Amino acid sequence: MRAWTFGGGRRRVAAMVLTLAFVALAVVLGVVLAAQPGTPPGAQPATHPATQSSTSADTRPGTQAGSPPSSASPTATTPSLMTGSATPTTPPAAEPFPPSLRGQDLAVIPGAGRVVALTFDAGANAAGLPKILSTLSAKGVRGTFFLTGNWAAANPAGVSQIAAAGHPIGNHSMTHPGFTGLSDDRIAQEVLAAEQAIRAAGGDPRPLFRFPYGERDARTIAAVNGLGYVAVRWTVDTLGWKGTSGGISTQTVTDRVLASLQPGEIVLMHIGSNPDDDSTLDADALSQMIDRISAAGYGFVTLGELHVG
Repeated sequence: MRAWTFGGGRRRVAAMVLTLAFVALAVVLGVVLAAQPGTPPGAQPATHPATQSSTSADTRPGTQAGSPPSSASPTATTPSLMTGSATPTTPPAAEPFPPSLRGQDLAVIPGAGRVVALTFDAGANAAGLPKILSTLSAKGVRGTFFLTGNWAAANPAGVSQIAAAGHPIGNHSMTHPGFTGLSDDRIAQEVLAAEQAIRAAGGDPRPLFRFPYGERDARTIAAVNGLGYVAVRWTVDTLGWKGTSGGISTQTVTDRVLASLQPGEIVLMHIGSNPDDDSTLDADALSQMIDRISAAGYGFVTLGELHVG
């Protein structure tokens, strides 16, 4: 057996001391790290739902993920009758027409002198539009055009031509239904979907509205007033829409207008052709009509010029 020497024993003792020192240091470091708050190295910090960034997507019911949150109150929407897209249904903050016109469906222009307003409804086709626009331009007269949303969507170039010529545009509903049988919600859909379609084609229908078929009552008038529109009827219907197959002629059209001539007269005509005979009597009679009205000492205005809106 080898005898234990002082030098070898000293080295063994030193090694044992060093080993014990490393063990003690490791224990101390472990205790210190365990006592400190924070996140373990390499781990992702946990985020509490209540502390998420305000720029994160709003995923509340009814909102689209990925859309920035809005501080404004949401606007109620209903499906568009034309496209299925959302149509705003919130009425304007202030009425864009005089309060005295609320509850009315105007048959004459209020307070007008010896002037006539020529108005044209569009809901079928655009067969008479080129001649109407040409005649109005040649005579230096402007009219007011009441368009359905369906017509505007099908004839965007026509809407642009009407607007470019400086003719005011009115709202004639989206699909031309009788209004007295509609709920208030459906009325809002019809009016606002038409407004959306007309605006998309380059026109602005506010604040003039004409009821399809002239069908209205106190409730429906109040409903369109609440949507920012004043209702405008007519003094005389030319009946040109009946066509030659309905016993009407250009002479009949003009004679009816002159027989009803009065200050503030509102004349109802139509852009489209008769579906049975393809006649466009209002467009064809327009030149003679304007000449005879002028000869009777009357001028011409649009509804917009007299600030009905």
